[in-house]
Amino acid sequence: MAAADTESSAADGSGADQPVTIRHWITLAVLCLGTFAVLLDSTIVNVALPSMITALHASLDQALWVVNGYLLVFAALLILASRLGDLFGPRRLFTIGLAVFAISSALCGAAQQPGELIGARVLQGVGAAAMTPQAMVIIQAVFPRQRMGAAFGVFSSMVGLAAVSGPVLGGIITTDIGWRWIFYVNLPIAAAGIAGSYAFVPDVRTGRRHLLDVPGVLLGSAGLAVLLYGVIEGQRYSWGTVAHGITIPEIIIAGALLLTAFCVWERRHAQPLLPGALLRNRTFTIMVVLNLATQFALQSMLLVNAINLQSVLGFTAVHAGLTGLPLTLALTAVAPFAGRLTDRVGGKYVLMAGLTTYAAGIVGVTLLASAHATSLTFAPALLVAGLGMGAIFAPVATTAMRAAPPELAGAASGALNTGRQLGGTLGGAITGAVLATQLSSALRTRAAVAAAALPAPVRRPFVAGFARAASAGLQVGRGQSAAVLPRTVPAALVPRLEQLAHAVFVQSYLHAMHPTLAISVVLLVTGAAACLLLRRHPVARPSTAAVVAPRAVELADRQ
Repeated sequence: MAAADTESSAADGSGADQPVTIRHWITLAVLCLGTFAVLLDSTIVNVALPSMITALHASLDQALWVVNGYLLVFAALLILASRLGDLFGPRRLFTIGLAVFAISSALCGAAQQPGELIGARVLQGVGAAAMTPQAMVIIQAVFPRQRMGAAFGVFSSMVGLAAVSGPVLGGIITTDIGWRWIFYVNLPIAAAGIAGSYAFVPDVRTGRRHLLDVPGVLLGSAGLAVLLYGVIEGQRYSWGTVAHGITIPEIIIAGALLLTAFCVWERRHAQPLLPGALLRNRTFTIMVVLNLATQFALQSMLLVNAINLQSVLGFTAVHAGLTGLPLTLALTAVAPFAGRLTDRVGGKYVLMAGLTTYAAGIVGVTLLASAHATSLTFAPALLVAGLGMGAIFAPVATTAMRAAPPELAGAASGALNTGRQLGGTLGGAITGAVLATQLSSALRTRAAVAAAALPAPVRRPFVAGFARAASAGLQVGRGQSAAVLPRTVPAALVPRLEQLAHAVFVQSYLHAMHPTLAISVVLLVTGAAACLLLRRHPVARPSTAAVVAPRAVELADRQ
């Protein structure tokens, strides 16, 4: 029987009888601090893009790569970073990654040209990838298995908080201080994290020497980078030709082929980057998929609702960010309790409840959306979504890391984090494509209906304006209505046309929200059903390497 499918007491495994001390929680706080800064930078930059474009005289393509360059490198290097953590120690990689992240943040804030900012953001992605997988490895090593859920609950609340608080923090900092400070604010956080790492984080090791699989590194990193490039850039090129006859589908297929070659190579390698034992472990594989689906749904909901709040309802970026406060508070409050509950009863039913509740919250956001909605309108649905999300993050991390043998903790963390980043990237790309398609169709249909109430001379130009907007893809914003008006129109008709154009856009967008968010709902409900394949309280078989980590913590506590 697979290790993940056995039912056992929480006392099995490493450090079962090890008492949890204040030092353990300080270690967790240090890991949370560094991870919060890294994940916050995945979303905080979006709000500041207009200010960056103006200050640096950047093109839209350059501005998009300020965001995408970071995400692409971050996701592509996670598996490699997990193996480097095995080779040189997770604390060392965590500290080095945080230092690289801090230096590149200073370079981002000081950038005077778009190219300088993009290059610094790519370096930020390298630092983020180096440190992110290490936190979960250290948590697994430091905390006994019967308290691992509580630890991952606190850690997951910070991960979720970083994901959903980026827009509001970015809006406040950009509006009140300036866009450069969304990068400079990382410097004191990183300094505190580096100092705390050397003071409180033990130098844990898995107790197993690894060789660096160079061909695997090249195939895996290149495959992820090419695949993610195609997904990220697909919408911008309308899923067609990029350059020199090369198309987005061909790029995505090339990435998939490289990843296939990576899998074939890994099966034959003595010490693969992604051990087959992990992928054959049913529980671990389900957790990776759930991590991907959860992040897909999060990015999808944030994207669709952000456009709704700002383009349809006319909220400012700060107002839109504050509207999501119920989700943030619920997620942060529930995650630690969900982790403790996972310690007691296992993750199966906690995850099922969380995924179902999360799906219900997204359905609520869709149903409550209207042209007259306010922040309070969405509060109940966002609260429900936050409760569901809070009941997912910690059980996924806890169940996955328990299912992985301790000597494979680094690879397990790398795979789990890669799934999360891939889910977020796919969520943004697929949601954008589906939303654009649905909006394009709705704009044409509703514009034709609305034009019937206009004088005959302006009917055709009015419909043609929306046809142009629809063919241009997903172009939304507060100036959308004016952009589709006929170029020559009697002055007396302008107010009426603007009002009608806005109404067409609003109703079309509200219509497009339903099928777009339905994808996330289906994924989450399917994930809840997949939890039926899990068994209660899965733990990995004890390993001789399992005693290494608690011993390191014991020695650190005596210092």
